[in-house]
Amino acid sequence: MRSIAIDGPAGAGKSSIAKEISKKTGFVYVDTGAMFRALGLYFIKKGIKLEDETAVARLLDDIDIKVVYKDEGQRIMLSGEDVTGHLRSEEAAGAASSLSVYSAVREKLLCVQRDIAKQYNVVMDGRDIGTKVLPDADVKIYLTAGIKERAKRRFFELVQKGEKPDIKKIERDMQDRDYRDMHRKNSPLAKAEDAYEIDTTDMTIKEVVEKILDIAALTG
Repeated sequence: MRSIAIDGPAGAGKSSIAKEISKKTGFVYVDTGAMFRALGLYFIKKGIKLEDETAVARLLDDIDIKVVYKDEGQRIMLSGEDVTGHLRSEEAAGAASSLSVYSAVREKLLCVQRDIAKQYNVVMDGRDIGTKVLPDADVKIYLTAGIKERAKRRFFELVQKGEKPDIKKIERDMQDRDYRDMHRKNSPLAKAEDAYEIDTTDMTIKEVVEKILDIAALTG
């Protein structure tokens, strides 16, 4: 099986670009961030404080999380319920970042992610795909962009969903999330030594996709 690993901070364009790569290559798209968000929503609904690592770890074995693939793409099933439509909120994103520091959470999802990569050719995006989840990926990409550009992208994404976000708050939340992701002890956000770095600040999705496909062709 072949794999393309795409890492980078929030708002760098990982999901949009990975989906397009998936369409162009026929590879299965794996949104690992959606898995963390699903767990975040689970604990929020249960009234569990996300900073309570012991309580979180204690409940992990009770959670059945599966990834299924339908015509519309990846769907996240949480204890039998399709929660995909609830995963792009800022609340879910913040919860995911908080949970991602816990080794028990990462290990639970690591098994799910690697199992998918054993079954399908994948393009997988996240924070530690090239460094931890798929260290032997055929192609490794690290996407980045300026903080203001990333905040603007998330702002318009939420506006299109009918929400009324505060762009300054989005920027502050992203900065906080970047710090947590880059400084956590367990699998921090980092560029793999053999990854190609692409700054997407002034690039269109099409331009980034074409660049990644060119890299993939060069690497065989």
